[in-house]
Amino acid sequence: MAVVVTHAADLTAPKGQRRWMELVMHTALWLCAAASVFTTVGIVLILLVESLQFFGNVSIVEFLTGTTWTPHSNPPQFGILPLFCGTVLVAGGSAIIAIPLGLGAAIYLSEYASPRMRDILKPILEILAGIPSVVFGYLAIVFVSPIVRTIFPSADIFNALNASIVVAIMILPMIVSLSEDTLRSVPRSLREGAYALGATKLDVTIGVILPAALSGIMASFILAIARAVGETMAVALAAGKRPQMTLNPLDSIQTMTAYIVETSKGDNPQGTLGYQTIFAVGLTLFLLTLALNVLAQWILKRMREQYE
Repeated sequence: MAVVVTHAADLTAPKGQRRWMELVMHTALWLCAAASVFTTVGIVLILLVESLQFFGNVSIVEFLTGTTWTPHSNPPQFGILPLFCGTVLVAGGSAIIAIPLGLGAAIYLSEYASPRMRDILKPILEILAGIPSVVFGYLAIVFVSPIVRTIFPSADIFNALNASIVVAIMILPMIVSLSEDTLRSVPRSLREGAYALGATKLDVTIGVILPAALSGIMASFILAIARAVGETMAVALAAGKRPQMTLNPLDSIQTMTAYIVETSKGDNPQGTLGYQTIFAVGLTLFLLTLALNVLAQWILKRMREQYE
């Protein structure tokens, strides 16, 4: 009865006051929604303005096809392929490690784990996702690197494999969480229908649930790879500072994000060509992650299953 009286009192408020309150709430909510859009537009504009100044002095063909990245030498060379190769090597290596582990963990949590076990493991994964990336970088230096060098004596102290391992740990919670949510969203009727036909739990998981949830699982993989591409501090500490064209994960490499960290320390005066390389590399990284996110959305739309 008290609730009814309260609503009745609200309805007796003057019409002009109610319209004013609606206008205030509408404006506040619009500003909240537009904040992310304005921020994104601002970032893109800054990247474009500074990058256009850079490409006014450096050929974009040289930038995209050059195989040597020595922006601070004399004469400087601005081929971004070594940085791109290092980024792909770390992101690809982390995906190779994290995708099987993440998918297996998601299947276990969704189909095999008891409610008590799920309640224990899910918070642990959430804690893992909250650890700062710089902590993973130091973990790679003091723990992962000695193990890698013990197994592979020819490995550099800082190498792509170190970075791939710690980045795989970092993206693992994303794969597990998104994939498990997708698996659990498959209608129970599909499971029960398969069991009614005599299928085992393994048959149901592999033959029914995984195909039904494939779009969401693939999207989680691509989003996790995009996260690995954009990782900064862990890679800057673990992978090294040597931009080179190599496919050997035991070599020291440099990624695009690591170069941005190194160059933005303040050693390059604003307006110089070395300073502008930060924005050119940042724009390339932005376009790469944007393409991965668009691909994930396309896969979701293309492969999504509709259930009634």
